[in-house]
Amino acid sequence: MNGPKIGFSGPLPPQDFNMAHYCLAASARAMPDKIGLIVVHSADGTDTEIWTYRALDDAVRRVAAGLLNTGLRQGDRLMIRLPNTSTYALLFFGALAAGIIPLPASTQLTNEEAEFLRSDCAAAAIALPDNLQMELGDTRRLTEQDIADLFTHGPGFYADTKADQPGYLVYTSGTSGKPKGVLHAHRAAWGRRPMYDGWYGINANDIVLHAGAFNWTYTLGVGLTDPWANGATAIVYTGEKDVNIWPQLIEQYRATLFAAVPSLYRQILKYCDLKVRDLSSLRHGLTAGEALLPALQDHWHAATGKHLYEALGMSECSTYISTGPSMEIRAGSPGKAQPGRSIAILPVDAGDAPLPTGETGMLAVHRSDPALMLNYWNRPEEDELVFRGDWFIGGDLARFDEDGYLWYEGRADDVMNAMGYRVSPQEVEAVLARHPDVQDVAVCELRITADISVIAAFIVLKAAGNGSATEVSTYAHEHLAAYKCPREIIFIDTLPRSAN
Repeated sequence: MNGPKIGFSGPLPPQDFNMAHYCLAASARAMPDKIGLIVVHSADGTDTEIWTYRALDDAVRRVAAGLLNTGLRQGDRLMIRLPNTSTYALLFFGALAAGIIPLPASTQLTNEEAEFLRSDCAAAAIALPDNLQMELGDTRRLTEQDIADLFTHGPGFYADTKADQPGYLVYTSGTSGKPKGVLHAHRAAWGRRPMYDGWYGINANDIVLHAGAFNWTYTLGVGLTDPWANGATAIVYTGEKDVNIWPQLIEQYRATLFAAVPSLYRQILKYCDLKVRDLSSLRHGLTAGEALLPALQDHWHAATGKHLYEALGMSECSTYISTGPSMEIRAGSPGKAQPGRSIAILPVDAGDAPLPTGETGMLAVHRSDPALMLNYWNRPEEDELVFRGDWFIGGDLARFDEDGYLWYEGRADDVMNAMGYRVSPQEVEAVLARHPDVQDVAVCELRITADISVIAAFIVLKAAGNGSATEVSTYAHEHLAAYKCPREIIFIDTLPRSAN
């Protein structure tokens, strides 16, 4: 933002810092019997896991020691491609505890997509369910029995990692058509501290219900890392998805914070009878991943009496702009820069001098922010594109008003947003272009209503009438995760092109 001191102004992490230790060790010592995690597997509540902080700390240290006992070493990459169970989360934090770099991946990925991630990060090991087969190359497979054995190992110690040491790796769609690895340091957990007051208003008495799966970084961060770092209780549901389950869980477990994408809040309002649910425990809802439209904010408040607080972020820095309980909500704005963060608007084409208030330009985060990634994995050419002087530029266009509220103006590139996931149109186009009947293809977001858009593919066939939307859709689902597949397939004669 324009005017204040340049550079991150919040407290910095200690030099010796381990992300898993930061999240769990203090609470395990101070309140070992407090419930840190509830995993609900069934809608009727009969299948539930209850984890105290003592048990979480013990399990994570057992996993850490077990992983090292398999021959993995600090800095090795461990790809996790497991179903949505507590094992996923404990394996992720166990790897962090050992100084091993976890890569969370989804079982929704096709083998083609998963094999790219495994190969690109040179994973030393991959955790896979026994019924999943994929090309492993030199990567060691951890079977279901191997993973179970980790929990029987004697508990080890948290690794003596440094704050700037590589912690975990996530992959995000970019404009090159291939996912790129985003390498975060252990300090990334500390870098989330500005969210505590700037977005959540979180404290140790909170019960945080997150609607995402364990493999999603939104869940690993908002649903686990931050509640645990504050000694709160985290709840994650892993059962069959029914929109009615969320109000039920809020009532049943007296959740105080609920985190989801705006689309889910919209579905709850449409399909659930909130009048029969006691949501009095809920202080407010949290939203990220998609823009929160003012109409949805108003509808939710009218139906529940609770506010929704929005955050804007990216895989490279998590969230850094937000609205929180201590500030006014301005319809259409995701909020202000979180406390301590140094955010600026830079000229679109070149230059690292922040623009004046009110001018639209590239939204930038200062390099000193502890939440900012270390770099892209083995992509130095990508690093050169996103760093301008001391600023990281993520590709968003925005402006600040006189009161410090940010107004989002879209993306400078054309990355799509599908249900909270960033999807590169080039990645989808590259797959569809391989279909034998496709001559030409362009992929983009298609606005269905004022607040709903879907991925659409505009296709020119090699021979008119020689191909069908069903065939193309089937092909897409064979090579892409479901959330990347076009919902609309439209056949056209030619694609419009400029001279460039």
